[in-house]
Amino acid sequence: MPNPADSQPNENNDSTQNTVFPEDVDEEFLKDRDLSLSEGEQEAIKNEAEKLKQVGNDFFKNAEYVQAISQYTQALQICPLAYSKERSILYANRAAAKAKCQTEKDSAISDCTKAIELNSSYIKVYIRRAQLYEETDKLDEALEDYKKVLTFDPSHTEANHAVRRLPPLIDERNEKLKAEMLGKLKDLGNMVLKPFGLSTNNFELQKDPNSDGYSVKFKQNPT
Repeated sequence: MPNPADSQPNENNDSTQNTVFPEDVDEEFLKDRDLSLSEGEQEAIKNEAEKLKQVGNDFFKNAEYVQAISQYTQALQICPLAYSKERSILYANRAAAKAKCQTEKDSAISDCTKAIELNSSYIKVYIRRAQLYEETDKLDEALEDYKKVLTFDPSHTEANHAVRRLPPLIDERNEKLKAEMLGKLKDLGNMVLKPFGLSTNNFELQKDPNSDGYSVKFKQNPT
Protein backbone atom coordinates (compact mmCIF):
# COMPACT_ATOMS: atom_id res chain seq x y z
CA MET A 1 0.00 0.00 0.00
CA PRO A 2 1.48 3.37 -0.94
CA ASN A 3 2.37 5.53 2.01
CA PRO A 4 1.56 9.19 1.40
CA ALA A 5 4.65 10.11 3.39
CA ASP A 6 6.66 8.38 0.65
CA SER A 7 4.65 9.69 -2.28
CA GLN A 8 6.01 12.40 -4.53
CA PRO A 9 3.63 15.32 -5.16
CA ASN A 10 2.31 15.80 -8.66
CA GLU A 11 -0.51 17.59 -10.41
CA ASN A 12 -3.68 15.82 -11.47
CA ASN A 13 -7.01 16.66 -12.98
CA ASP A 14 -9.39 15.54 -10.24
CA SER A 15 -11.96 17.70 -8.51
CA THR A 16 -9.57 18.63 -5.68
CA GLN A 17 -8.12 21.47 -7.77
CA ASN A 18 -10.84 23.90 -6.71
CA THR A 19 -11.25 22.71 -3.13
CA VAL A 20 -10.24 24.91 -0.20
CA PHE A 21 -9.27 23.24 3.08
CA PRO A 22 -9.39 25.31 6.28
CA GLU A 23 -6.54 25.06 8.74
CA ASP A 24 -8.75 24.04 11.63
CA VAL A 25 -6.43 22.30 14.08
CA ASP A 26 -6.86 24.09 17.42
CA GLU A 27 -3.67 23.32 19.35
CA GLU A 28 -4.66 25.56 22.26
CA PHE A 29 -7.79 23.47 22.74
CA LEU A 30 -5.73 20.29 22.57
CA LYS A 31 -3.25 21.65 25.10
CA ASP A 32 -6.00 22.43 27.60
CA ARG A 33 -7.78 19.14 26.94
CA ASP A 34 -4.62 17.06 27.34
CA LEU A 35 -4.05 18.47 30.83
CA SER A 36 -7.20 16.73 32.01
CA LEU A 37 -6.38 13.36 30.45
CA SER A 38 -4.51 10.48 32.01
CA GLU A 39 -1.65 8.83 30.15
CA GLY A 40 -3.90 5.90 29.32
CA GLU A 41 -6.64 8.17 28.01
CA GLN A 42 -4.16 10.02 25.83
CA GLU A 43 -2.88 6.74 24.41
CA ALA A 44 -6.42 5.60 23.63
CA ILE A 45 -7.11 8.84 21.75
CA LYS A 46 -3.80 8.50 19.93
CA ASN A 47 -4.88 5.03 18.80
CA GLU A 48 -8.13 6.52 17.46
CA ALA A 49 -6.08 9.08 15.56
CA GLU A 50 -3.99 6.24 14.11
CA LYS A 51 -7.17 4.59 12.83
CA LEU A 52 -8.21 7.83 11.15
CA LYS A 53 -4.76 8.08 9.61
CA GLN A 54 -5.08 4.56 8.19
CA VAL A 55 -8.42 5.43 6.63
CA GLY A 56 -6.76 8.52 5.18
CA ASN A 57 -3.98 6.37 3.75
CA ASP A 58 -6.56 4.13 2.09
CA PHE A 59 -8.25 7.16 0.52
CA PHE A 60 -4.85 8.42 -0.62
CA LYS A 61 -4.06 5.07 -2.23
CA ASN A 62 -7.30 5.36 -4.20
CA ALA A 63 -6.49 8.95 -5.27
CA GLU A 64 -9.37 10.30 -3.17
CA TYR A 65 -7.37 13.22 -1.87
CA VAL A 66 -10.18 15.36 -0.45
CA GLN A 67 -11.30 12.47 1.73
CA ALA A 68 -7.72 11.70 2.71
CA ILE A 69 -7.16 15.30 3.80
CA SER A 70 -10.36 15.18 5.85
CA GLN A 71 -9.24 12.03 7.68
CA TYR A 72 -5.77 13.40 8.43
CA THR A 73 -7.32 16.64 9.68
CA GLN A 74 -9.70 14.75 11.97
CA ALA A 75 -6.75 12.79 13.32
CA LEU A 76 -4.81 16.00 13.97
CA GLN A 77 -7.84 17.45 15.73
CA ILE A 78 -7.79 14.70 18.36
CA CYS A 79 -4.22 13.35 18.57
CA PRO A 80 -2.62 14.49 21.87
CA LEU A 81 0.19 16.98 21.46
CA ALA A 82 2.57 14.73 23.41
CA TYR A 83 2.71 12.38 20.44
CA SER A 84 4.85 14.66 18.33
CA LYS A 85 6.14 11.89 16.05
CA GLU A 86 2.62 10.75 15.20
CA ARG A 87 1.48 14.32 14.63
CA SER A 88 4.48 14.99 12.42
CA ILE A 89 3.53 12.03 10.23
CA LEU A 90 -0.07 13.25 10.07
CA TYR A 91 1.05 16.66 8.86
CA ALA A 92 3.40 15.01 6.37
CA ASN A 93 0.61 12.79 5.04
CA ARG A 94 -1.81 15.70 4.79
CA ALA A 95 0.86 17.68 2.93
CA ALA A 96 1.25 14.78 0.48
CA ALA A 97 -2.49 14.78 -0.18
CA LYS A 98 -2.67 18.56 -0.51
CA ALA A 99 0.28 18.47 -2.90
CA LYS A 100 -1.96 16.59 -5.31
CA CYS A 101 -4.31 19.58 -5.42
CA GLN A 102 -3.30 22.36 -7.77
CA THR A 103 -4.66 25.14 -5.52
CA GLU A 104 -3.26 23.74 -2.27
CA LYS A 105 0.49 23.99 -2.88
CA ASP A 106 1.04 26.77 -0.33
CA SER A 107 -1.07 24.97 2.26
CA ALA A 108 0.93 21.79 1.61
CA ILE A 109 4.12 23.76 2.25
CA SER A 110 2.67 24.94 5.57
CA ASP A 111 1.91 21.36 6.56
CA CYS A 112 5.46 20.32 5.63
CA THR A 113 6.76 23.09 7.87
CA LYS A 114 4.59 21.87 10.75
CA ALA A 115 5.87 18.33 10.24
CA ILE A 116 9.47 19.57 10.30
CA GLU A 117 8.84 21.61 13.45
CA LEU A 118 7.79 18.37 15.14
CA ASN A 119 10.59 16.29 13.61
CA SER A 120 13.55 18.40 12.51
CA SER A 121 15.29 15.51 10.73
CA TYR A 122 12.33 14.41 8.59
CA ILE A 123 14.23 14.07 5.31
CA LYS A 124 11.26 13.01 3.18
CA VAL A 125 9.36 16.13 4.20
CA TYR A 126 12.31 18.42 3.46
CA ILE A 127 12.38 16.86 -0.02
CA ARG A 128 8.64 17.29 -0.48
CA ARG A 129 8.76 20.90 0.69
CA ALA A 130 11.69 21.58 -1.65
CA GLN A 131 9.72 20.14 -4.56
CA LEU A 132 6.71 22.27 -3.64
CA TYR A 133 8.91 25.34 -3.36
CA GLU A 134 10.14 24.67 -6.90
CA GLU A 135 6.60 24.21 -8.18
CA THR A 136 5.66 27.58 -6.69
CA ASP A 137 8.79 29.33 -8.05
CA LYS A 138 10.46 29.71 -4.64
CA LEU A 139 13.82 28.50 -5.88
CA ASP A 140 15.95 29.97 -3.07
CA GLU A 141 13.85 28.22 -0.43
CA ALA A 142 13.98 24.97 -2.39
CA LEU A 143 17.78 25.16 -2.55
CA GLU A 144 18.00 25.68 1.21
CA ASP A 145 15.86 22.60 1.86
CA TYR A 146 17.97 20.46 -0.46
CA LYS A 147 21.10 21.68 1.30
CA LYS A 148 19.51 20.79 4.64
CA VAL A 149 18.85 17.26 3.39
CA LEU A 150 22.55 16.89 2.60
CA THR A 151 23.44 17.70 6.21
CA PHE A 152 21.54 14.55 7.18
CA ASP A 153 22.42 12.42 4.16
CA PRO A 154 25.36 13.68 2.05
CA SER A 155 24.76 10.90 -0.50
CA HIS A 156 21.12 11.80 -1.19
CA THR A 157 20.88 11.66 -4.99
CA GLU A 158 18.03 14.10 -5.60
CA ALA A 159 19.42 16.69 -3.19
CA ASN A 160 22.90 16.47 -4.71
CA HIS A 161 21.49 16.99 -8.19
CA ALA A 162 19.34 19.88 -7.00
CA VAL A 163 22.17 21.82 -5.34
CA ARG A 164 23.99 21.76 -8.69
CA ARG A 165 20.91 22.37 -10.82
CA LEU A 166 19.23 25.22 -8.95
CA PRO A 167 21.96 27.91 -8.61
CA PRO A 168 22.13 28.61 -12.39
CA LEU A 169 18.33 28.80 -12.48
CA ILE A 170 18.36 31.24 -9.57
CA ASP A 171 21.03 33.37 -11.29
CA GLU A 172 19.04 33.37 -14.54
CA ARG A 173 15.88 34.40 -12.70
CA ASN A 174 17.72 37.17 -10.85
CA GLU A 175 19.16 38.54 -14.09
CA LYS A 176 15.69 38.61 -15.64
CA LEU A 177 14.29 40.38 -12.59
CA LYS A 178 17.15 42.88 -12.69
CA ALA A 179 16.55 43.57 -16.38
CA GLU A 180 12.83 44.05 -15.77
CA MET A 181 13.50 46.38 -12.85
CA LEU A 182 16.00 48.46 -14.80
CA GLY A 183 13.56 48.68 -17.71
CA LYS A 184 10.83 50.00 -15.43
CA LEU A 185 13.25 52.45 -13.80
CA LYS A 186 14.31 53.67 -17.24
CA ASP A 187 10.70 54.30 -18.24
CA LEU A 188 10.09 56.18 -15.00
CA GLY A 189 13.33 58.14 -15.40
CA ASN A 190 12.44 59.19 -18.92
CA MET A 191 9.08 60.46 -17.72
CA VAL A 192 10.72 62.53 -14.96
CA LEU A 193 13.59 63.84 -17.11
CA LYS A 194 11.56 64.72 -20.21
CA PRO A 195 10.53 68.23 -18.97
CA PHE A 196 14.25 69.06 -18.62
CA GLY A 197 15.11 67.95 -22.14
CA LEU A 198 16.93 64.91 -20.84
CA SER A 199 16.44 61.16 -20.93
CA THR A 200 18.04 58.19 -19.27
CA ASN A 201 20.32 58.00 -22.31
CA ASN A 202 22.13 60.96 -20.72
CA PHE A 203 23.16 58.70 -17.86
CA GLU A 204 25.28 55.59 -17.83
CA LEU A 205 25.31 52.94 -15.13
CA GLN A 206 28.81 51.76 -14.29
CA LYS A 207 29.26 48.64 -12.19
CA ASP A 208 31.81 48.71 -9.38
CA PRO A 209 33.76 45.43 -9.63
CA ASN A 210 34.73 45.64 -5.97
CA SER A 211 31.30 46.12 -4.42
CA ASP A 212 28.94 44.86 -7.17
CA GLY A 213 27.21 48.21 -6.77
CA TYR A 214 26.55 50.81 -9.45
CA SER A 215 27.46 54.45 -10.00
CA VAL A 216 25.81 56.87 -12.42
CA LYS A 217 27.83 58.84 -14.97
CA PHE A 218 26.31 61.83 -16.81
CA LYS A 219 26.78 62.00 -20.59
CA GLN A 220 26.20 65.44 -22.15
CA ASN A 221 25.80 64.18 -25.70
CA PRO A 222 24.65 60.57 -25.68
CA THR A 223 25.06 58.60 -28.87
